[in-house]
Amino acid sequence: MSERAIPAAPKLAWYSVSLGAAPFVYRTHATAAPSETLYHASFGAGGMAGSDLKAISESKHVKLVAVADVDLERAESLKEKFPDVKIYQDWRELLDKEKHLNSVNVSTPDHMHASITMRAIQQGLHVYTQKPLTQTVYEARQLAKAAHDKKIVSQMGIQIHSHSVHRTVVATIQAGAIGKVKEVHSWSGKMWGDKNPRPDKKDATPAKLNWNDWLGVASERDFISGYYHPGNWRKRLDFGTGTFGDMGCHILDPVFSSLALTAPTSIRSTGDAPNADSWGLETAVKFVFPGTKFTTDTVALTWTNGNARPPEAVQKLLGAIKIVDQGSIYIGTEGVMYSPYIGPLVLLPEEKFKEFKGPSLPSENHYMQFVEACRGNGKTSAPFEYAGPLTESVLLGCLSTRFPNETLDWNATDMKITNMAAANKYVRRTYRKGWEVDGL
Repeated sequence: MSERAIPAAPKLAWYSVSLGAAPFVYRTHATAAPSETLYHASFGAGGMAGSDLKAISESKHVKLVAVADVDLERAESLKEKFPDVKIYQDWRELLDKEKHLNSVNVSTPDHMHASITMRAIQQGLHVYTQKPLTQTVYEARQLAKAAHDKKIVSQMGIQIHSHSVHRTVVATIQAGAIGKVKEVHSWSGKMWGDKNPRPDKKDATPAKLNWNDWLGVASERDFISGYYHPGNWRKRLDFGTGTFGDMGCHILDPVFSSLALTAPTSIRSTGDAPNADSWGLETAVKFVFPGTKFTTDTVALTWTNGNARPPEAVQKLLGAIKIVDQGSIYIGTEGVMYSPYIGPLVLLPEEKFKEFKGPSLPSENHYMQFVEACRGNGKTSAPFEYAGPLTESVLLGCLSTRFPNETLDWNATDMKITNMAAANKYVRRTYRKGWEVDGL
């Protein structure tokens, strides 16, 4: 990790960071010139990339031109559905050669999101990037700035953001149904982590996998079968962001939207610390945020994943309701909202809200929002102006797990932890020589 100084936050109208009461302000959002056909490329071919491609290509206005995937086994399977698609292993070569693209999706392991997205933005391409937007706070800040400066259309892959459940939660909270929110408890039962040390072995790299390109910005190391590729990279410090980075961007998205949260002023982890190679299994992080017009003077947000759940006293507020594996509980001055992940919300106490007729919003198509915004029709609902700050907070939670039982004070404007210098080296990473990208 680098000890380089972190530049101050960009002084942009849309990125107004305050440690007082004012929220982030998102005032600008570019729309593309109308176009009949969107010439599109994908970074990633299988897994989440395959899902993203399937959804984006459902539009009759999208033509898939090229894909880049370090694993040709995955990329070549796309030929069945897209016989004319060009296949690359090196994402840089795709961007260098394909000069008539309009848009891309970045659906790679987390550690490569920032580099590919930044290069695409710099070439004026509209970008759909999977969550978490980046792997470090600094990268998220830089992508948000770059997207604004280049006036491209952007969208982060948090599909629940456009789901009826998410939109209804946001509308209900902002309508004041439970008064001013004073604390939120969110959780996920997933365990993307590992307490075991990295195996001391080296395996033969599969014939169709370019291991050097898969490593990308990360430092060199031996290939270990099943340890990184194709899925277990989420557990590893240098490649993924654990459960928190994976699910936090989904589950905390409605929390951030509904409460108009800004940047936290402090973060404290009381759960597992990572080992030398992998994220911990049982995460517990408490944030304190400045108040907004939807909250009390300050608002506490507690995240847990693994076997941990909200405290018994909080669960008792739900009466006979048993919480599910993932969700949030909002505690307000006038009531409580239980919001299971992608499930109908419940307002409590039951007697008080028996006759309550709250808002109910329909779902929107998160992918088609992006496609149509790229074509000049409407806007996306999770542009990088929003997704960047959300990702920053989630990643600060991940960072805090490296320093268990320490309260980290965060200065969002300077992008610095002010009371523990050792923590600041994790705000930004050093890229492997030859993999640097301007702006990062």
